[in-house]
Amino acid sequence: MSNIDRGKELAEESSRSPGDQPPTLSRYESQKRRDWNTFGQYLRNQRPPVSMSQCNSNHVLEFLRYLDQFGKTKVHLQGCIFYGQPEPPAACTCPLRQAWGSLDALIGRLRAAYEENGGSPETNPFASGAIRVYLREVKECQAKARGIPYKKKKKKVGGMPASPEW
Repeated sequence: MSNIDRGKELAEESSRSPGDQPPTLSRYESQKRRDWNTFGQYLRNQRPPVSMSQCNSNHVLEFLRYLDQFGKTKVHLQGCIFYGQPEPPAACTCPLRQAWGSLDALIGRLRAAYEENGGSPETNPFASGAIRVYLREVKECQAKARGIPYKKKKKKVGGMPASPEW
């Protein structure tokens, strides 16, 4: 292709209206779309299939548990000799799970996608109390299994950060 032909092609591309080609999605938007499609496929594969309008927090919890089989985070069980050790010296047979942070981010994306796809905030199954409780339990369990104490962050007083204790 000559430089002239390439120049014409670039000019034609820039003169197209925005509706002619799909906008390039951000990494977040692309991941949100993939997550939404994956969850939709999960619901369709249920026996019997579940429509999005029938979806509730129990379906979301089952989906999160299903995802654990693809996890890459070692979570020591209470009977394991390495339970509570941040860096165990050897391998063990404890299961791999989805990391809490990954699940938390996934739920955030699915919560947004649900509403963007016409769902009401009042009926959003990703925003239910049951999901928040599950995520908190996963976070605490994984922190204990790794020997990292879970501490709530102190709230700021009057909008100002608490002064450091020296």
